Amino acid sequence: MSADSKNATGPKTADQHTPLMKQFFAAKAEHPDVLLFFRMGDFYELFYDDARKAAKLLDITLTQRGNSAGQPIPMAGVPHHSAEGYLARLVALGESVAICEQIGDPAASKGLVERKVVRIVTPGTVTDEALLSERRDTLLLALSRSKQGYGLAWADLAGGRFLANEVFSDDALEAELSRLEPAELLLPDEEGWPDFVAARSGLRRRAPWLFDADTGRRQLLQFFGLHDLSGFGLEDKPLAVAAANALLGYVEETQKQRLPHLTSIAIEASDGAIAMNAATRRHLELDTRVDGDTRNTLLGVLDATITPMGGRLLRRWLHRPLRDRRTLGERHQAVATLIEQGIERPLRERFRGLGDLERILSRIALRSARPRDLSTLRDGLAMLPDLRVLLGPLDSPRLRALSDELGEHAAEAALLAQALVEQPPVLARDGGVFAKGYDAELDELRELSTNADQFLVDLEQRERETSGIPTLKVGYNRVHGYYIEISKGQAARAPTHYTRRQTLTGAERYITEELKAFEDKVLSARERSLAREKLLYDGLLDALNERLEPLKRCAAALSELDALACFAERAQALDWSAPRLVDEPGLRIENGRHPVVEAVREEPFTPNDLSFDGERRMLVITGPNMGGKSTYMRQNALIVLLAHIGSFVPAASATIGPIDRILTRIGAGDDLARGQSTFMVEMAETSYILHHATAQSLVLMDEIGRGTSTYDGLALADAVARHLASVNRCYTLFATHYFELTALAEPGSGIANVHLDAVEHHDKHGGDTLVFMHAVKDGPADRSFGLQVAALAGLPKSVVQQARGRLAELERRGDTPQPSMAPAALDAPQQIGLFAPASAALDALTAIEPDDLSPKQALEAMYRLKALSRS
Repeated sequence: MSADSKNATGPKTADQHTPLMKQFFAAKAEHPDVLLFFRMGDFYELFYDDARKAAKLLDITLTQRGNSAGQPIPMAGVPHHSAEGYLARLVALGESVAICEQIGDPAASKGLVERKVVRIVTPGTVTDEALLSERRDTLLLALSRSKQGYGLAWADLAGGRFLANEVFSDDALEAELSRLEPAELLLPDEEGWPDFVAARSGLRRRAPWLFDADTGRRQLLQFFGLHDLSGFGLEDKPLAVAAANALLGYVEETQKQRLPHLTSIAIEASDGAIAMNAATRRHLELDTRVDGDTRNTLLGVLDATITPMGGRLLRRWLHRPLRDRRTLGERHQAVATLIEQGIERPLRERFRGLGDLERILSRIALRSARPRDLSTLRDGLAMLPDLRVLLGPLDSPRLRALSDELGEHAAEAALLAQALVEQPPVLARDGGVFAKGYDAELDELRELSTNADQFLVDLEQRERETSGIPTLKVGYNRVHGYYIEISKGQAARAPTHYTRRQTLTGAERYITEELKAFEDKVLSARERSLAREKLLYDGLLDALNERLEPLKRCAAALSELDALACFAERAQALDWSAPRLVDEPGLRIENGRHPVVEAVREEPFTPNDLSFDGERRMLVITGPNMGGKSTYMRQNALIVLLAHIGSFVPAASATIGPIDRILTRIGAGDDLARGQSTFMVEMAETSYILHHATAQSLVLMDEIGRGTSTYDGLALADAVARHLASVNRCYTLFATHYFELTALAEPGSGIANVHLDAVEHHDKHGGDTLVFMHAVKDGPADRSFGLQVAALAGLPKSVVQQARGRLAELERRGDTPQPSMAPAALDAPQQIGLFAPASAALDALTAIEPDDLSPKQALEAMYRLKALSRS
């Protein structure tokens, strides 16, 4: 441990430190694991190791000033008025910061100003607008465990949402963490956590006793003021209760206050949604591409919401497609109504003036709302009557329900309209928040401040006339305050009610009772005005908090209206149609299109059909690379997903039976951190699908077996396809380059062959041009066009030509697996490599005894072998 590190805790040399540094060490001792922003005047200062770390992370200057305990003090600082920007950068890097404020009045304090840590800013508990991603939830999640499974509780403090769940396998836990993507994860400080948990960023290990179900039950009952938890569905979920206990304790510890906007906790059961594991979310690129880019994703195409809160709701919907057909049917019907009645456009125009009311209400509850938050709320509430008029005539159960949930908030709207100036300042402490006429006492104080100069002019004129001294002056200085000044020559004529305040070389200065009274008023008017505004501001927050719950319901309704109007706009702009969700098994899509590929392509997209029913369960898809197999598979998965969030879909029509899961195995990638090769990842994802897919699951399998040798890969692909078709009986799109698998499509197997075609043109120069048709046709492909695709990729012509010759030779010999070969035969030990040498060369090589050859004989043998390999 360094000397500075010892100083940072200070127990051995506490008596040698200055009073200020003792104060710092006391605060730091309470929060040793986070950076400490220590308020000193207009700056937040960091000391010792905190200063060194912050200087590197924020690229700010590290200095040494003063001494404490005989050592210079390393320090770095940021201005308090711009601290939010620095906090945002630290939070984005996963750091937590304790804010130690001056809580005493420097003017009234004798000696050192009292300081106290007022909150701890952590990645999962931020609520300040500048620290948050506008269109993504910032979640804090706590995780408990037992031999039976895991409990999860997560909160969006900025949005006022609190939820919980229990899962009973590592796979289910990984899927939930992938869906929620918490900014901060709390878990008991114990060994044995799965790698995908232990390796997450934002991890906070806490004492295991904080994750106690019995304590959690008592805390939740006290927190929500209840007698039991049955209303929340938590009575039989001890793991979720234990996680909720740890989360609430952490939030109250960091926020240093109660959380009035968390008014309930809801169970978000996994069986209410279409299940998607982490690999599926990654493969379908819902909101992030595999390369980390967030553009050209499904969310990028779909999100045309106007408000940030509508955008966040849409993202939540996208990551949790529902199975409840009633809810989905109401959404589809609401979207259709908005389109048919021409309401989508005027509704969206009104939303353009709407702010992020959801997060504003949370800041009101936490008493951190700023004046402009309140003016945004004022403007939002003012537009509610027009919205209700617009929605009133619409024949849609969901739109009527949302209109009702908007509620009547005339009293709050009138209060804010009366209280606030049109454009309030950024910070309440600057004053100028309240409109004239709202508070008589505040108006009087402001009048004193603004009219002081005129009062002094009038007083000076009056005193000159009364005293008969034309040179009398009324003035002010910061040391002695207001005064009446008379020259030495006129001092004898000073009225008797003047009291001498100061004697100068050439003048006398006086004060009167009237001027003293005015001085007391004016000098304190500014401070009293600010104090009055603070009192009024707190009262305004109190009044709004009394109506917090209906205001939160209003904000939620506005978010959903924004999302539904977005669906209506996208349906019209992109030519999407309403899907039909039916009880009968099957999946029938006509002229389906990939929403993202279509959006980024300049040329028209080729639509394709898909048909599954009770008997037809698998399509074996063949065709060339780049021909569109992966696009075809993904577009159907995305169409199914879109239908189950309430959106219209990119197809002429879509009739979809019950779906419980979407599972995918697409693409090549390794996981070196876990010691897994590309092929191991492929097999692990395939294993997950084989163990979890049901007859109501949609499964996408792309090029199974390509990560190993030809015969091993074909054997595995054959076995996997047979298992999916006969055991899982899921709806499977199975893309492959193994033409041998087309033989699986036998009568009664539930398997059919389709292919994506390409046409090869020969130009007059002897070159070949490959044209991909992108159309799905019945039956297997007749060739793969692999060499043509290689040529398109730019491989040297000599390499492609040599490959053509080798391919022709292999085809003549038949050194490729035949469709009739059974899987057992495919895996036989006598298999030969794809480019095995001819048997004559092999025989000649076997006959050679290397130790008996002279150098010349060895060279001659090599020439003979080379000649034989060409024959």
